[in-house]
Amino acid sequence: MLVEARLNLMLWDSSVYDDYYDCDNNCYFDDGRPEGISADITGLVAGISNLTTLHLSPESLELFHLCCESIPVFNNLLTLSIESDKAHGWQAMPLLLESCPNLHTLVIKGLVHRVTNRCGDACPCSPEEHKNKKRRMVKDEEEICCLSTCHVKVLGISEYVGSFQELKQMRHFLGKLECLESVKVCVDADENNNNGEVWRANLLSLPRLSSKCNIMFI
Repeated sequence: MLVEARLNLMLWDSSVYDDYYDCDNNCYFDDGRPEGISADITGLVAGISNLTTLHLSPESLELFHLCCESIPVFNNLLTLSIESDKAHGWQAMPLLLESCPNLHTLVIKGLVHRVTNRCGDACPCSPEEHKNKKRRMVKDEEEICCLSTCHVKVLGISEYVGSFQELKQMRHFLGKLECLESVKVCVDADENNNNGEVWRANLLSLPRLSSKCNIMFI
């Protein structure tokens, strides 16, 4: 039985993103599937739902949103490893985390990602226009954050450079993941030599929801 998979999916024709991308706001406004995308990975995703370890490239994570009709429950998934970059969004992240009830370890290579109106509460960087719309829709009810129901105990972050956006994301993780016990942060040697003491101090000063949470630098 397959227990581990590494997905590096991509669209053959990247030009279909052109109308999907809002250059003025540097974010996607993706209320539906962009015209021109006919790929469907629903069957593929369903076929790997019994994995214990899953690795996703930046575009693979985004295609979980664009090309997958439904995300199954990954009951056996213990480790989720995600690569992230500025060109691709985290639209699938909230539903994916909610679909992994027994997730123990979340590893993210690069915290930066393209801001979208579907990142939801997995990150704190939703477009302001979407935030205002969301506030109007739920002003009388309080939503449950997808991170608050996530049982992740180990969070691994690599290629951390200590930017404001990354620190903001780390604050969000530490303030929402109540079962977190260990955070492992790794940066490249050059960044460590130049700003190591500063970003270490910034991270260690962040409030943590979990009293068991320890931050380690590797």
